[in-house]
Amino acid sequence: MKIATNGKRVRLPVWTMVFRILNIACLIAAAGVAVQATEPPAQKPMTMAEIVAAAKTEDWRDLDPESTLYLELAGGRVVIELAPVFAPQHAANVKALARERYFDGLAIIRVQDNYVVQWGDPAADDPQKVRKILHAKKNLPAEFDRAIDAKIPFTLLPDGDVYAQEVGFCDGFPVARDKGSGRMWLTHGYGMVGAGRGNTSDSGGGTEIYVVIGQVPRHLDRNCTLFGRVLQGMELLSSLPRASGPMGFYDKAEQYVPIKSICVAADVPLAERSDLEVMRTDTDTFRQLVEARRNRREEWFLFKAGRIELCNIPIPLRKKEKRTGKGTGDGLPPTGT
Repeated sequence: MKIATNGKRVRLPVWTMVFRILNIACLIAAAGVAVQATEPPAQKPMTMAEIVAAAKTEDWRDLDPESTLYLELAGGRVVIELAPVFAPQHAANVKALARERYFDGLAIIRVQDNYVVQWGDPAADDPQKVRKILHAKKNLPAEFDRAIDAKIPFTLLPDGDVYAQEVGFCDGFPVARDKGSGRMWLTHGYGMVGAGRGNTSDSGGGTEIYVVIGQVPRHLDRNCTLFGRVLQGMELLSSLPRASGPMGFYDKAEQYVPIKSICVAADVPLAERSDLEVMRTDTDTFRQLVEARRNRREEWFLFKAGRIELCNIPIPLRKKEKRTGKGTGDGLPPTGT
């Protein structure tokens, strides 16, 4: 390289040129580091537990005591949320049965491994001993599905489904939809509650009730009326001794599990209610939770599935917030992990 000095042109030594080039390179690198230092670090994606812990008050909803049942067993209480939006007649009839104390003193008569727990009247086939229904109805028309309604909030899952065109959640309940027929329905999943029936669609009304305790029997969708789901106390049902009789029915009276009572939460004194709230499924927080379940972020997971089934998304439940605005529960999901 040549420059003018006192009117003469001279060539700089090579080492001087190299030094200047290195100096410029260092300045550029330093400037790059300074820019990087001002950029915020990438935020680590939250796990499901972290999302639940960070959820705001508006991400939760109270249980409606008029649509909540308490099944009282010797081992404790099972809390059931009814779904009148999908099965209004069955929800109303089961409440009527509870209010006339129909279930009190009856029993769990079936515990089929990896399938269902069922309760009802052990003497249902004996006209002399059968429990009498006072005001409720014994049988109802089937409520297997209902018309799609844009007013019903629906959070669509992204990964599709084997049994339905699309699936998602409505107010915490697992739901399938078929736009071609314009119908939507509750789906069978762990903890879902349905009405037992005979061979005809209108041969059940809620006097016999089952709860799913095993592998999801989705083939029952639109063949049985689902009208609720267990929110708390599933361990009291899923841990019951399995029956050895056909279809999982107990074949000895001494095996029956007595039911102390079933009542509507609204009829229970405030001090004796289970004060719970459930996460809403129509919020950005819930959508973040779904993504955290699709791609597990806990340290233990080495492979991220990138997809999820409808019945593998637990809906978080917690004790109701105090008036201070701080949660009192741990926010753990009622079923599953």
